[in-house]
Amino acid sequence: MRPLTPVTPVASLTSGPPATTNAVLRVAPASPAEAAAHFGASLAFHADVSDVASALAAGGDPGFVVLDSRSTESWDQGHVPGAIHLPTVLVAEQAERLLDRSVPVVTYCWGPGCNGATRAALTLAELGFQVKEMLGGFEYWVREGFEFETWEGRERHAPDPLTAPVGAEDCGC
Repeated sequence: MRPLTPVTPVASLTSGPPATTNAVLRVAPASPAEAAAHFGASLAFHADVSDVASALAAGGDPGFVVLDSRSTESWDQGHVPGAIHLPTVLVAEQAERLLDRSVPVVTYCWGPGCNGATRAALTLAELGFQVKEMLGGFEYWVREGFEFETWEGRERHAPDPLTAPVGAEDCGC
């Protein structure tokens, strides 16, 4: 059997950048300025469970309210301590009565596979509220080992080592 002869890729025969089959670089990264604008905007719309938990644990007024947009049955299974319960389908009807427009709202639903908090946040924004969505929702609140309330009282599960570093207060981000 004869050895294979290397073939020069067509892209290297032209003056342009080399062609890539690498899925990460198939579309070029944004410029640093575009990336800064994008990620800055993302932080204006989102908070993660660790940051919300840290702000709530610091005591005093965190400067925002937490809104659980899930069903009553889900709320009863567990929710962030101190959260306001307002199911997504009722936000348009009841937000004005339950929330102070001058206080930012952080919405959450079950988890990353649910967009109820996104829909609640959209409705709140359309009503004139400042709003962020808590990434990970209640699922990641529990998985990271934060205390939660049920109709029976407060509970806490051991942190999931896949979502919260073992032996650390937070992930260090």
